[in-house]
Amino acid sequence: MKQLYHLLTATLVVLLCTSCHSSKGSATVDSTGKEKVFRLSAKERRQGFKVLFDGTSMAQWIDNTNQYVVEEGCIVMHPKTSYGGNLYTKAAYENFIFRFEFMLTPGANSGIGTRHKIVHTPKGYDGIELQILDDYDPKYKDLKPYQFHGSLYGWVPAKKGYLKPSGKWNYQEVIMNKNHLQVMLNGTLIMDADLDELIKNAPKDKDTSKLQYKKGHIAFLGHGDIIKFRNIRVKEL
Repeated sequence: MKQLYHLLTATLVVLLCTSCHSSKGSATVDSTGKEKVFRLSAKERRQGFKVLFDGTSMAQWIDNTNQYVVEEGCIVMHPKTSYGGNLYTKAAYENFIFRFEFMLTPGANSGIGTRHKIVHTPKGYDGIELQILDDYDPKYKDLKPYQFHGSLYGWVPAKKGYLKPSGKWNYQEVIMNKNHLQVMLNGTLIMDADLDELIKNAPKDKDTSKLQYKKGHIAFLGHGDIIKFRNIRVKEL
């Protein structure tokens, strides 16, 4: 019976640890099962990915680190102002694959900036913005198509129905390669945009300047709501 007990206990520990792992990487856990350090999978190391947040250090990020804090292996946005703020990668990127996981709180609104410039005012955006939004919340019942989660804000709607409810972890990839921008959510391509085509076909009165930036920071664009991020990595293309 002792051998059976130990076998069952070991199996349970393995299952608990597995549930704390990213789908593409791994994280060590402490005695409470909380993630401590995120590490790339062997495959991602071979592919050339680099860790931007390992669960313990925000050394790869700049600006607004007083509102984005490290908690239990995550970067958590705790807004101290009504609108929140932005957090930028130290490095600037041109073409890349950006992978991360996020958890929304009910009704949360945020964004991902690509090829973004650093904005030194309390709020503001200067780059491409991809929507992060709990679009299931009733307060968003009148959204425009380009406002749903994963959309290229103001330009290209994302496919709906692939976002997990608030309180659940989502896995997302952003692929930025020359004029081509894609968003993968939980394994499904939900947004695919050709920036050159958008610029060429844009109405004359619509500003396309931000779509034409060739390089910039990756950013979390705060909108004054609590949101969690973890297991963040990037590969330059």
